[in-house]
Amino acid sequence: MAHVDLCSGIGGFALGFEWAELSKPVLFCDMEPWSRQILAKHWPDVPIAEDVKELANDPTRIIHAIGDRRSILSCGYPCQPFSQAGQRRGSEDDRHIWPEIFSIVQQVRPDWLVCENVSGHITMGLNEVLSDLADKANYAVQTFHLGAVSVDARHRRMRLWIVARNVADAQSKRVQRHGASWQQKPQSYAREKVSLRSSERPRATTWNVESKFCGMADGIPYWVDEPGDIPRVSQGVPNRVQRLKGLGNAIVPQIAMRIGQTIKAVEETT
Repeated sequence: MAHVDLCSGIGGFALGFEWAELSKPVLFCDMEPWSRQILAKHWPDVPIAEDVKELANDPTRIIHAIGDRRSILSCGYPCQPFSQAGQRRGSEDDRHIWPEIFSIVQQVRPDWLVCENVSGHITMGLNEVLSDLADKANYAVQTFHLGAVSVDARHRRMRLWIVARNVADAQSKRVQRHGASWQQKPQSYAREKVSLRSSERPRATTWNVESKFCGMADGIPYWVDEPGDIPRVSQGVPNRVQRLKGLGNAIVPQIAMRIGQTIKAVEETT
């Protein structure tokens, strides 16, 4: 499957989907020069665009990269418009690019779409995203609230994940025959399936997700214990600020891997 990764960061989606043996990246896009350097280092043969808005105005580059293959588009679009740590200006924020992402989805029509964003998106902007996908583009959508703790990391890092499947285009008979469970509408779904509960305990057993995602645990890489003799404050590390920013903006690739495993299983049975 051809994978187009927008707002790629340091390549968490590409890494997770490759672990799942779901797809290979065919196009990255990120505006940060340092992130593009990391992507070029690890995927030297994959082209890298710089501006999502340019791709939205002319998606030819995406269409050519995908060719005639089945496709998946991923995007961790900017969180600042929705983050509790910011001013939460929503659609008035200059960094709000969901309209451009949705324009690309409408023009390219990928078979799958996976997005990630902060928990604050649940109460600001999510209904617009789900309505666009389900009502305007005829994608079946499911939402999940998962954290790094869900794959046994020693921190929470709770995030919203949006998984959408194209149920309208090519091979529609095959998709419609097997995809009824994906045909969810957004108005109540965002409230039911994505909840922020103060009683939520930081363990994998508290995932508020479909069981088919939780059950795909085989093959998840183990987290390496932190060595006790390494200082927590480093000195003289090259590109330290860029590295911290890249890690701070990154998705958890182990979660992307589980999503990729599930999508692969669906693809193999339809």
